[in-house]
Amino acid sequence: MDVKDIAFPYLGIYLHDVPQGFSIFGFWIALYGVTIAIGMLLGVMLAGYDRRSRGMTDTAVWDAAMIGIPCGIIGARIYYVIFSWDYYKDDLLSVFNLRQGGLAIYGGIIGAIVSLYIYCVVKKENFFELWDSIALGFPLGQAIGRWGNFFNREVFGGYCDNILAMRLPIEAVRARDISEALAATIAEGQDYIQVHPTFLYESLWNLGVLLVLFLYRKHKRFSGEIFCMYLAGYAIGRIWIEAIRTDQLYLPGTTIPVSIVVAVGMILISVIMGIILKKKGKTQDIVSG
Repeated sequence: MDVKDIAFPYLGIYLHDVPQGFSIFGFWIALYGVTIAIGMLLGVMLAGYDRRSRGMTDTAVWDAAMIGIPCGIIGARIYYVIFSWDYYKDDLLSVFNLRQGGLAIYGGIIGAIVSLYIYCVVKKENFFELWDSIALGFPLGQAIGRWGNFFNREVFGGYCDNILAMRLPIEAVRARDISEALAATIAEGQDYIQVHPTFLYESLWNLGVLLVLFLYRKHKRFSGEIFCMYLAGYAIGRIWIEAIRTDQLYLPGTTIPVSIVVAVGMILISVIMGIILKKKGKTQDIVSG
């Protein structure tokens, strides 16, 4: 394979000269960033549509986006760097280089939640009602943004021989992303790896989560229910997808993938939060009745 090729052999798809970016007036623009930006914009637009469809203005969504997006990016980068510190500790300036990837979605979610909680307190917005709309935009943004990993030749799993198997030139991927188990499957003279396209799995999973949330949104029983469903739905998918990735981030001093731990925690939090919010909603209904 040539260094810029990507193939899905069992689907009969062979892509040649797949770029990582393009240049405008001498300035290099990475497709990784472009896909994430498009995902964010469409996610905000979907959240705004949901607000308008429920008889509210979308002003809060756009205001929240101005705060939540940069805070989410910062959170995503901090999360990634913390759990990849051995890679960055000897070259601190590389911490600020986002063009080669290195954004952890759970850090982004945490950053967005914290910043928007503060926003809602200051602006006296209903936090959970706002997040019921934003929670629709997140899986859409994630589904699109994951294709940035495709252009970067990253976020893939171990050896795969199913119909979605993806081949990447060894020269095009980071050496640290080729695990020992994956390296053992490379035949002598073979210039590619054949792997699970976990970026694709997660993109499809997020679209499934979005479909469920979108169809259910007009039947929600209390404020925050869509938010809780998103947290749990994404986390369930992240657990099995993370388990087969080769670029896992680990809890310091262990071989336990941190994203699996966070995902389990998110599921527990969403269940407990859902129970509390449901009871609170019923109490308010009784009082207002």
